[in-house]
Amino acid sequence: MMSAKAKSVFVCAACGHESAKWAGRCPGCGGWNTLEETAPPRRGRAPAGGPREPARSLGGAPAAACARARTGIGEFDGLLGGGIVPGSLILLGGEPGIGKSTLMLQVAARLAAAGGRVLYVSAEESVEQTRLRAARIGADATTLYLLCETDLDAVLDEAGRLEASVLVVDSIQTVYSPEVPSGPGSVNQVRECAARLMRTAKAGRVSVFVVGHVTKSGDIAGPRMLEHMVDTVLYFEGDRHQSYRVLRTQKNRFGSTEEVGIFAMGPEGLAEVGDPSRLFLGERRPGSPGSAVTPAMEGTRPILVEIQALVGARCYGVPQRRGVGVDYNRLCMLLAVLERRAGVNLRDRDVFVSVAGGLTVEEPAADLAVALALASSLSGRAVDAAAVAVGEVGLGGELRGCRDVERRLREAGKLGFRRAVLPASRSAASGGEGRFGLALVPCATVREAIERAIGSDG
Repeated sequence: MMSAKAKSVFVCAACGHESAKWAGRCPGCGGWNTLEETAPPRRGRAPAGGPREPARSLGGAPAAACARARTGIGEFDGLLGGGIVPGSLILLGGEPGIGKSTLMLQVAARLAAAGGRVLYVSAEESVEQTRLRAARIGADATTLYLLCETDLDAVLDEAGRLEASVLVVDSIQTVYSPEVPSGPGSVNQVRECAARLMRTAKAGRVSVFVVGHVTKSGDIAGPRMLEHMVDTVLYFEGDRHQSYRVLRTQKNRFGSTEEVGIFAMGPEGLAEVGDPSRLFLGERRPGSPGSAVTPAMEGTRPILVEIQALVGARCYGVPQRRGVGVDYNRLCMLLAVLERRAGVNLRDRDVFVSVAGGLTVEEPAADLAVALALASSLSGRAVDAAAVAVGEVGLGGELRGCRDVERRLREAGKLGFRRAVLPASRSAASGGEGRFGLALVPCATVREAIERAIGSDG
């Protein structure tokens, strides 16, 4: 008797939830129009891979030292915990045009120049286009191989033939497995291709890099299950129209997730930024109203950034509130606190706040700098040019402490700042008056901080 034909299933592209019938809204994550029709997975097919190993006790398992491969790009190696672990699967995500392919080509060229055998698979560009980019960024190595292919079987066969130690797939949404009856980029295709790449990495001790694009909502395109399958998730942040890029670790099974890398995009590719604080403040105009400097923490690294605010007359019926690089909900909260607790009337004003340089600063420790910049723009009086501000603003108008105060103040003192406006509860914890060359200005409330920081003589 012939078996009935298996029916298609509907899988959510955002969360991977499977449904027997189509619906406008996903029952799993609540997203609209995210269910896609896919063929059911084949049953009874053994997964590809090497021979199976029996279970072993954890105490009896060998604890071999892991020799990491270094790329020579300090910012990149630091994100991975000191280098690339053999047999790891790494996902690099980011917006189109932000520099993912450029960075991967630089990393591949460095590894090839160090003696590794690297296969770079460009599934979106021709070999000629990739070669032009390589020539522009100065990436040239005899052991770096380029392959223009979308068939995953052909990619894995070529990687095995070359005995490659590093495999770069750019991108996961454009490759496909012939065994899956759906188009490239579908849920089943992305899942199957990522799983096969993972098995290849673990079985052959091959380091695999996978490039993933992001959607308009900011998620890595394809199912979010990719983030759970890979060992490391790196994410590019920044405006592609700006020259600065922040590479952040969202997941790392072999290192810390508190590290970030700062890069600058130039004509020869991405270059490391060794002193980002000095770079971001290089075009600052001291003495300009609406500007305040805060030492923000990016992972474990303090970076001094300039918060700029512009307060103007209302142009339309409802005042505009716009924030670039700051959290919009927190900005609205600060506006309410300033009006209610500090007497700064902004209810009928258009308000624009931006973090100079294209960075994103959403930690509560930047609240005080945002508040000072807003009050400065409204009054037309500049914040003390030699002062930095750090502290969280509570709903009662009080200033609350934040983490890593000493690291922030040390960075500010290194760049020549002479005063630090901070919560009174943290002034003693930071080491006392005069430490790091800074005069501390402890304040209990945001109103007091505005009175002492704006229009002072320094």
